[in-house]
Amino acid sequence: MNEQDVLPKILVVEDETEIRQLLLLQLRREGYWVEEAADGHAAVQRLNAEEFDLAILDWMLPGLSGVEITDWVRKQTNLRALPILMVTAKVSAEDVAQGLNAGADDYLAKPFDKAVLLARVKALLRRKRWLEGREEKQLGVPGGVLRMGGLEMDPSSYEVYLKGQPLDLTRSEFRLLQALLENQGRVLSREHLIEEIQGEGVNVVGRTVDTHVFGLRKKLNDHADMIETIRGVGYRIRYVSTNG
Repeated sequence: MNEQDVLPKILVVEDETEIRQLLLLQLRREGYWVEEAADGHAAVQRLNAEEFDLAILDWMLPGLSGVEITDWVRKQTNLRALPILMVTAKVSAEDVAQGLNAGADDYLAKPFDKAVLLARVKALLRRKRWLEGREEKQLGVPGGVLRMGGLEMDPSSYEVYLKGQPLDLTRSEFRLLQALLENQGRVLSREHLIEEIQGEGVNVVGRTVDTHVFGLRKKLNDHADMIETIRGVGYRIRYVSTNG
């Protein structure tokens, strides 16, 4: 077994050479195996050809933007669980919401602090290992599929169906729904849901959860009211009948 098989493998996608080299240097000094791409099409080729533990994407790239790459990744069965960190100068509330809704797991504004970057990377990799461990435990275990009313979720295959029709959820929406279903009837605080969605130690605001809930409710259509808002606290899921 060589070093590449042991170290976490990260793809850095950044068109500005100076910033890309800085990211490569900082990550390699921390012991990560790092590959690079300078444009969107090259990034897709690398993601198709190799297996990565994390992708760090710039938003504004030649060819395909970071958001377009993220959207593409979440539609690939073999890649949809890949953690994505968006690193960009686009930092308005609308930009952050767009990036997260496309399926990014976290968002880091340029210019960034080295310590913050490495903390976000470690949190996302830690979260990936935790999710993989939980899914391995659920494989082949009766009751691993979560069902309620017309909703069915299989965490091991990363699939969700509503009245027999597949739902196209972002990774964060999937985690949010899974946390709510696993805690049916319990109120989950925004802080708890942040840890479920983004990973422990990631510094995001509670309103990020509200954005994910809004997107999830839209996709649940006439089942949207199964997610209840508990003012000042968080959210919980309530039972909705198959005919509801």
